[in-house]
Amino acid sequence: MPKAAQRQERISIRLSPQAKRKLERAAAYSDKTLTDFVVDVALKTADAVVRENEVISLTADEWERFQRMLLDPPEPNEALRKALEEHSRIVTS
Repeated sequence: MPKAAQRQERISIRLSPQAKRKLERAAAYSDKTLTDFVVDVALKTADAVVRENEVISLTADEWERFQRMLLDPPEPNEALRKALEEHSRIVTS
C-alpha cells in the first residue's frame, strides 16, 4: 500500500449507510483504515480483472503447438492473402 505522502489522486464514492458500515467493519477486522481497506481490495480486484483480460495461459500442448507454428508457419491461405491485400490497400493509401 502506498504511503499517504505518495497519494496524489482522489476519488469519491457514494454508498448506502449499510454498505459503509460493512466496509468499516471489514476494515477494522483487517486492522486497516477504511481508505486503506477499500484501496487494497479495489487494487486486488483490478489486478485480477487486468490479468484475466491481458494474460494468455496455454497448456503444455498448446505451447508446443504455438512454438511449432512460429518456427514453421503454414502457407497463407486465400483468406489471409485477401486480408493482407486489403491491409496494404488501406495502409498505403
